[in-house]
Amino acid sequence: MTVSDRDDDLDRTLEALANPHRREIVHLLGLQPWAMARLARHRGLTLPAMTKHVGILERAGLVERRKQGRTNFLTLRRQPLIELQVWVGQFHTYWGADDATYENYAQHLGSTGQTGAER
Repeated sequence: MTVSDRDDDLDRTLEALANPHRREIVHLLGLQPWAMARLARHRGLTLPAMTKHVGILERAGLVERRKQGRTNFLTLRRQPLIELQVWVGQFHTYWGADDATYENYAQHLGSTGQTGAER
C-alpha cells in the first residue's frame, strides 16, 4: 500500500466519521452487530437515510453488511479505526501539556523581549 493509498483511506475514514449519525452507528456497531432496519429505528432514521449512511461507512471500510434472508446485518470493521488511532497517536509526543498554548508562548516571547523578526 502506498502513502497515497493510506492517505485516501484516512480521508474516507475521517469524512465518514464527520457525521454524528455515522459516529453513533460506529459506536453501536462497536458494541454488537445490528440489523440495519432495527438500527434505523433506533437512530430515528428512515431506511433510505440509513442506507445512505451505511453506504458511506462501507466505502470507508468501517462497516460490513451481510444479508441473511431479507435482513441486512451490519458489523464494524475495526482496521480503519486502528489506522486512524495510529495516525493520531503519532502526534502524541508533540502535543505538550495544557499550558503549551499560543498565549503562553506569546507571553514567553514578550517576557524575553523577542520580536517576530528575532524568531
